[in-house]
Amino acid sequence: MGLGSGKAKIIVGVDGSEASLEALRKARYLAEPLNAQIEAVGCWEFPRMYDGYLMTDIGGGIRENAAKVLNQAVTTVFGAATPTNVKINLIQGDPKSALIKASQNADLLMVGRRGHGGFHGLLIGSVSSACVAHAKCPVMVVHAPEDGEHGS
Repeated sequence: MGLGSGKAKIIVGVDGSEASLEALRKARYLAEPLNAQIEAVGCWEFPRMYDGYLMTDIGGGIRENAAKVLNQAVTTVFGAATPTNVKINLIQGDPKSALIKASQNADLLMVGRRGHGGFHGLLIGSVSSACVAHAKCPVMVVHAPEDGEHGS
């Protein structure tokens, strides 16, 4: 692993869900033996209204809320002192596009899986699906731990 720099890079999509926290835990587990850098990526967008975007940040907090979720996730997994091999990156834009673009400079992309509907255990979410189909590096889709399980 490694894209010329000698150090592998693991991108983790983080949205605050249990599945994304588990992806971050798995990245932590993999990073040490691989001597890898972890980049925790969170995304935010202005809300869509009709055919355009509402360019004002109603309530002034969309970006700030996304940053809070991302920082809290990193703190939950790594503790108050973020390790030196962990970078936090908040990106404005659609999570699918942002993670696929980030995968161009990564050795591994990790995302959480969110299933919906009657086949909850079999389906992956739209972001996970898009990443699996279009990422420029291998993708690991991580399930949230079942009740009673603990992350690594």
